[in-house]
Amino acid sequence: MPFPFDADLLKHIIGFTNHPRPPAGDQFVSTSVFMLIFNKNQVPCLLTVLKADNKGYPWRNQVALPGGHVDKNDRSSLSAAYRELEEEVRIAPDEIEYIGSLGHFQTIQQKDIEVFLGLWRPIGDQLYFDPDEISRTLELSIPMLLKRHLDQNFSGRIPGVGELIYPVENLVIWGVTARILHYFLELIYTRLSAGSLQSLLAEA
Repeated sequence: MPFPFDADLLKHIIGFTNHPRPPAGDQFVSTSVFMLIFNKNQVPCLLTVLKADNKGYPWRNQVALPGGHVDKNDRSSLSAAYRELEEEVRIAPDEIEYIGSLGHFQTIQQKDIEVFLGLWRPIGDQLYFDPDEISRTLELSIPMLLKRHLDQNFSGRIPGVGELIYPVENLVIWGVTARILHYFLELIYTRLSAGSLQSLLAEA
């Protein structure tokens, strides 16, 4: 049977955990992203984007979570994540039930990314995006991602950067996005009951 996610389940998955802290010092540029979970045909999915092929852009042609830099006019890292979400994929705050922060993840380009988890309830069927920043959006099945996580023996360890990849469609999730995904999938795997995991993987 379908295994949808709701806000209570997501709060259970990320609760009672000391998520990664921000780095010390001021050498990192603050950025924030939203990890949006939604149920499509009652199967939990993750919204990601394929960054545009812009010359000189460090994340060009990479699968990423929607987000960007925290600007001086942003009230907080969370408000920056909401702003970027509207700018990049036209998703308004009233479509999201905010769950919490998954902590901080750093990149080799000296970016500190705070990841916010939200349950997305789309209004309408059409998803728009800014073509100057994004080539396309991807709706990824969480059961499929978790199955690949387990099949590649990623659970219980943190693979090296060259090993930690998640193939999806004709693309590959790698780098910091793969590390964020690995972290979230480990939370799912360690927090759900055996029966819930079995039901979830049955949707893969």
